[in-house]
Amino acid sequence: MPPESTLFGFTEAQITEFGVTFGIGAFIAYMLFIIVDLARQSKAGRFGTFVLFFVLAFGMLGFIAKSIIAKLLGI
Repeated sequence: MPPESTLFGFTEAQITEFGVTFGIGAFIAYMLFIIVDLARQSKAGRFGTFVLFFVLAFGMLGFIAKSIIAKLLGI
């Protein structure tokens, strides 16, 4: 079995997990900023802003829930 290569003491799996967790987390935060900006520029009001967040952020909520469920089940 070949030795596992590392980069700065981290394995490829650790680097990938870090990138997925924090990279997609940063991407989600940026998308939330875009939703806020869209609501502000369109003068959506409270209900319109709620609808924008509910509809556009629903996919992000699914990704976060998947991560939490995977951690709980140990997958």
